[in-house]
Amino acid sequence: MSSSITKPPAESAGKLTKLSIVGYGAGDAANNLAFTTATMFLLIYYTDVAGISAAAAGTLLLVVRVFDAFADLFAGRVVDKTYSKRFGKFRPFLMFGSIPLLLLSVATFSIPQIGETGVLIYAYLTYAALGLAYSLVNIPYGSLAGAMTQDPSERAKLASARTIGAMIVGAGLGIFVAPLITKDNDLQAIFTSMTLGFVVVGTALYFFTAFTAKERVKRDVPHVTMKQSFAILKSNKPLVLLCISSFVFLTGMLALSTVQLYYLRDVLHALPLYAVFSILQLIIVFGLAGFVPKIVRTFGKRAAYMVGGGIMGVGGIVVFLAPPSMVWLGFSGLVICQLGIVLVNMLVWALEADTVEYGEWKTGVRAEGIIYALFSFTRKTGQAVGGALAAYALAWGGYVAGETVQSAQAEWGIRAGAGLIPLAASILAIAVMIFYPLTDKRHKEIVLEIAERREKSGQNPEQIDPALSTAAFTAQRPGPTAVPPTDALPSTDK
Repeated sequence: MSSSITKPPAESAGKLTKLSIVGYGAGDAANNLAFTTATMFLLIYYTDVAGISAAAAGTLLLVVRVFDAFADLFAGRVVDKTYSKRFGKFRPFLMFGSIPLLLLSVATFSIPQIGETGVLIYAYLTYAALGLAYSLVNIPYGSLAGAMTQDPSERAKLASARTIGAMIVGAGLGIFVAPLITKDNDLQAIFTSMTLGFVVVGTALYFFTAFTAKERVKRDVPHVTMKQSFAILKSNKPLVLLCISSFVFLTGMLALSTVQLYYLRDVLHALPLYAVFSILQLIIVFGLAGFVPKIVRTFGKRAAYMVGGGIMGVGGIVVFLAPPSMVWLGFSGLVICQLGIVLVNMLVWALEADTVEYGEWKTGVRAEGIIYALFSFTRKTGQAVGGALAAYALAWGGYVAGETVQSAQAEWGIRAGAGLIPLAASILAIAVMIFYPLTDKRHKEIVLEIAERREKSGQNPEQIDPALSTAAFTAQRPGPTAVPPTDALPSTDK
């Protein structure tokens, strides 16, 4: 057997340069100038600045984020139908979609006082437009990782890089912005200045990513049809299970992210600790980043993902049960939750990229766009449910905007959003991943099988004919056309 069969092509599985890894991480920093800003501050902007009730804001977050999830599917189809000989499949979206996205973030945090109904309509329209623009940038960005390399360790580096990029932005917001969210500051001026500044910074970061993170994995079919997309999704059991697990995990994570400012300000009465918490987030991210590739090689991504979910659950228990007078205990619970969240977020993107090869192995078609879109769709619905549940928890507790001291019932509502919901979500997310079949060992075998098929069909794995269709791929492949059933994959992660 030739070396091209025993080892994936160097072009698609070789080591990535440090510049390309840093460049990829910069893209998620840019993403989170819009995403994390909305996650951390949009609810409090709606309730405390725009004057929207907590219940109405919760419904708004639910409806618009569900719309965002369907926007992801639309974006995935647009991506799979698009191909540029000059810039590739994904980078044009980063280059041409970045400025509209960042300007819509400004509009979302600039609600004019046009009456109760007018404010609500404006909030729905601007947040929905922001979500659509974000999908048309984020889906290509997330899909880009699978097109940069097929090596598990290198994908773990990319996943770590994007997590670091996101966390740097989150920490910056926590250190420099969150402490300003007090009753006596002009919050509208703060949010307007912040989002306008992000237009400049974010555009620079997106273009840095576009020019440093190159697509290197070859594809059989540059333009994927709707029929091929459905075939890929229907046969991809690992993707379905990962989507379900991510949905419930994101429900817990977004509930916590949405109300942690309320928790520190109104339950622990320690808003200055938000800056400390943000610094600790950075320490956790950089501390874990160096170990994640080794963790993947030693234990596998699935096992580490489940451990991360368990850590978030433990933190949720502490946050929910810690008495408000024990500030150090409640704060420690937040830090424990964050440790689990960071670990899962560093692994989940590498897991998603693995399912791309699984789909190609099953169908002969590589479709990063629709796979990432479905994955993002389920994560967006999880975000919708988590953000809405957090807002409803505030409403259930009787949270009153502008009150210096909230009632005991309101405090319990905040504690439920920050602790109880993440606990329940972590248990369900772990339970689903028990049945996840695509181990790192099996993924490596699949990558080799794909290269072997290409060579046996008379093609050099590094020189794929772009016009090759699924039917032609199947016809040229020697031997039986059937592939091993999904449930035949091993269930241990080694």
